[in-house]
Amino acid sequence: MKKIFYLIPLFIFSCKTATSVNDKDILEENVKSSYAFTYKVEEKSVSETLKTLTSDAFEGREAGTPGIQKASVFLEEYLKKNNVKPYFSSYRDTLTNFKLPTVNIVGYIEGNDPVLKNEFVIFGAHYDHIGISKDGGVNGDKINNGANDDASGVTAVAEIAKYFGTSKTNKRSILVVFFTAEEVGLLGSEHLAEKLKKKNVNLYSMLNFEMIGVPMTADYTAYITGFSKSNMASKINDYAGKKLVGYLPMEFQYQLFMRSDNYPFFQKFNVPCQTVCTFDFENFPYYHHVDDEFELMDTKHMTSFIQDILPVAEQMVNAKTKEIVLK
Repeated sequence: MKKIFYLIPLFIFSCKTATSVNDKDILEENVKSSYAFTYKVEEKSVSETLKTLTSDAFEGREAGTPGIQKASVFLEEYLKKNNVKPYFSSYRDTLTNFKLPTVNIVGYIEGNDPVLKNEFVIFGAHYDHIGISKDGGVNGDKINNGANDDASGVTAVAEIAKYFGTSKTNKRSILVVFFTAEEVGLLGSEHLAEKLKKKNVNLYSMLNFEMIGVPMTADYTAYITGFSKSNMASKINDYAGKKLVGYLPMEFQYQLFMRSDNYPFFQKFNVPCQTVCTFDFENFPYYHHVDDEFELMDTKHMTSFIQDILPVAEQMVNAKTKEIVLK
């Protein structure tokens, strides 16, 4: 998440019987939607992606470095393997607002409805981190591997990409985006938001994933930033069939809505664009620290949360009308 930690020491942040043509269509739609509820997210897959992204070989994934270049190749190959096409001429969206070469990775899953496919939903997370410490590090470790921040969110989006790349159940079109240069001021998301706005992309909503690697102690699994700005929280819970997201007062106190890659899309498109997160300011003391490592991530929690979010994503991209709206 974009750095705000001068504020806190060490860490921030019934279908009817099918008797008519319309009834048959409804039945088929419900069968397709149920797939997200029966599809199983494998913890092994979650762990493999997360462990790769946090490898020392990626050197902390700082924007503009050889380390993040290696990570971008990994993510390109992941999308290709899971039948997600590039949105542009390639998966690479090269930033023009950053001093060194660095890219967003943008995948595209075209909607299967002739009308709704002209609307887009973005699922995103930033894959950059802060790289190698300039000081001595901790116990000789200088690499900030960024497991919670934000390889965990990238892993969630990768699993969503895998699901839709396989199922192709989405009526709306989907952009799967792995953002670069978030840590230096949301530059990757600002660049892409501007680019898509110029293309007159019809954006319905954007759901961003940030720091979901460890669980919270609450009566919900994750909080959503900008809770009061739209009805997204209530719709997520409706779609999930339980209280999956809730309100965290400290999110408002520290204005986290403006601190991650949802914000440039909200600014440009004025539609619901929000972030889900499970970091609650108390459950993980290693923000921007070399100890933000794979071994400290709770992959069972991550797998469970991703499993719960899939039916949400499914219904978000398949709702007949724009059910998620600004307040």
